[in-house]
Amino acid sequence: MPDPRWLDAKEQCTWRAYLHATGLVRDRLDRQLQRDSGMPHAYYEILVRLSEAPGRTLRMHELAALSQSSRSRLSHAVARLEQQGWIERREHPTDRRGLLAVLTDRGFAALAAAAPGHVEAVRRILLDSLSPEQVAQLRDICEAVLAANGEPLPELPFDDGS
Repeated sequence: MPDPRWLDAKEQCTWRAYLHATGLVRDRLDRQLQRDSGMPHAYYEILVRLSEAPGRTLRMHELAALSQSSRSRLSHAVARLEQQGWIERREHPTDRRGLLAVLTDRGFAALAAAAPGHVEAVRRILLDSLSPEQVAQLRDICEAVLAANGEPLPELPFDDGS
């Protein structure tokens, strides 16, 4: 095994700042959603993914991939969201092994109610502390990391040209 390529002092500072910053952002967004909407950020992400899908419907395995969740963790989350009446699970019409997750009108309403507070928190916690150039740099950095690791770039339901 080759010798490890240790981080130099600047790289170590960058790595630790990245870990601390991303942990802070996730924690504060999760707390805001829990406090204001009674849902963890992971549930919000599931509702968003379904709201952006055609017919507000995705195969469970696709939803797991999009929400960066294991199938078992997603299954537990979807069960909780079903209890709330926000998601329904349905059999796939042509694939007996496939299950679909469907965002209900009630789930869409919960998402719509949570979205204004969430987007304000995203702005306050992350975006407002950056210049427009830094926002573009952050996007470029994230896209470079995703591409270098063979991950698809996030697909957005809109394109504002920026």
